[in-house]
Amino acid sequence: MNKFLGYVFSPLFYFFFFLTLIIFQPIQWLCYRLGGYKAHKTAVDMLNFFLTYCDVFLGSSVSFINHQNLPENRSIIFIANHQSMYDIPALIWFLRKYHVKFISKIELTKGIPSISFNLKYGGGANIDRKDSKQAVSEIIKLGRRMKEHTWSTMIFPEGTRSKDGRLKPFQVGGIATLLKVVPDALIVPVAIENSWKIVQYGSFPLSFGERLKWTVLDPIEPAGRNAEEVSAAAENAIRTQLKL
Repeated sequence: MNKFLGYVFSPLFYFFFFLTLIIFQPIQWLCYRLGGYKAHKTAVDMLNFFLTYCDVFLGSSVSFINHQNLPENRSIIFIANHQSMYDIPALIWFLRKYHVKFISKIELTKGIPSISFNLKYGGGANIDRKDSKQAVSEIIKLGRRMKEHTWSTMIFPEGTRSKDGRLKPFQVGGIATLLKVVPDALIVPVAIENSWKIVQYGSFPLSFGERLKWTVLDPIEPAGRNAEEVSAAAENAIRTQLKL
């Protein structure tokens, strides 16, 4: 039934999803040119609010659980599992007060309305996966911006999306690089559930009626731990939450 209804409602979802991207392209441009970072960020937050709730056109529920009292005056490295592109809008919207930046493929900085503009000008790191020197350099620059502005970063250490919800082993490279620049950043795992189910049949049809859930887990203090230990602790916390 989820697949059958997906044939019916996927076109409606895609229409509103891409309409939102097109509408917010000039809004972002104006906000960035006229109001700088603060105005641009407000536009990006609102963009991701609408992208998040486009899920209602697929009959999906959105549940974001954050019972943690996270500091706003300290940089945070959020570490999450990654299941689909639909993971990201809710992370940006619900964690907006932490100024969360992303490490993205440089290819995404061209050709995608709204998303490419934000990746270029939003303050994240755009890396060339074929050029490890460039990738490390961009992550270091991101770490410096974190320190300067008390921003946060979201890392998906699996390295690729999980197509079946199973957790892939975490790679420690990005976490280690950021911790060298921002050693006092708080580590916060985030467990994402059921996002993979939306695209379990591919890009069409999308699955109808899934229960999407994001859970912010207990923070991990990095003091006295190396990057491998921090990564393992975050991975174990997410595995426990997902019962994997």
